[in-house]
Amino acid sequence: MSGTGNLEAQLAFVEDALQTLDAAMASQQQQILRLEQQIDVLQQRLKEQGHRLDSIAEPDAEPPPPHY
Repeated sequence: MSGTGNLEAQLAFVEDALQTLDAAMASQQQQILRLEQQIDVLQQRLKEQGHRLDSIAEPDAEPPPPHY
């Protein structure tokens, strides 16, 4: 293979590798965005659960039991 042909083959390989890596990076970015959205939803649910538990377990809501 001539020097020019060798360089063309290397360039084609590098271009293919670049396209593959670009597609992988785009896919990973989409997955990161989905995971961030799921984290936001879970954080909101956790806050809501905390508020519900706080409203259920208020110590002032029920008088203490009588002691014998």
